[in-house]
This record gives sequence, C-alpha cells and structure tokens, in this order.
Amino acid sequence: MSKTPEVKVTDVLEVLGAAMDQTSKDSREWKAFETAAFCLLYVQELGKLKDFAQYFQERLDPNFKIKVERDFPTRDEAESWLKSGDAEDGMQIRIDGKGFLVVRLPGRLTLMNNPLPEELGTDDSED
Repeated sequence: MSKTPEVKVTDVLEVLGAAMDQTSKDSREWKAFETAAFCLLYVQELGKLKDFAQYFQERLDPNFKIKVERDFPTRDEAESWLKSGDAEDGMQIRIDGKGFLVVRLPGRLTLMNNPLPEELGTDDSED
C-alpha cells in the first residue's frame, strides 16, 4: 500500500461548494453534498483527519476486502445473536444476503444497514 494521502479539507469543501452551487437546494444531490461537507468538518473537529486518511487509503487499496463476520438467514436470528453478547461494535454481518453493521448506541448494540459490495455491483467482500 502506498503512503497515506493527505486530506485537504479546504480543497474538498471548495469542490463540494462549487457542486452545491450548481444544484437546486431542495435536491437530493445538494443534501448529499452538504452531508459530505459536514462529515469532513466533523472528522476534522474531532482531530481524526489522520485516522480518516488511513481509512481512505485502505479503501482505495485494490486488495482491500470487507470481512463478513457472520451470516444469518433471518433478522430474528441476527437480533438474538446481537443480544447474546458475542457481537462487537463494527462487525459486518449478512442477513438474508444483505449487509449490516453492528453499531454501539448508548447502552446497547444495534444493526445498521450497510450494503455489501456485491449488493452495490462490486465484489470485494471476503467470506
């Protein structure tokens, strides 16, 4: 893997701003650009730009694979496993062919939709 890229926040925000200027404020695209800008500002505010740059580089690596930790036929079985105490924050699982991420909320773990590469038309997951 090559060196971790520098994330130039001002450059990214300028590009997002220019794209926002070209779209209707009520559009789905405008809202996506706005969300992306706030995500980047949030990462910067938390002092996590270096961590993000490393994550970004890992995702750009053609050898990167998403590891699916568990496979469940039904949501009920996945929810039971979640409550069993074996699940950990950040685990990627599959339920009936669809990707989910285990996420820690205050006082509990929950499942968040997180499509797998094969659902998005790419196939860089690792079973």
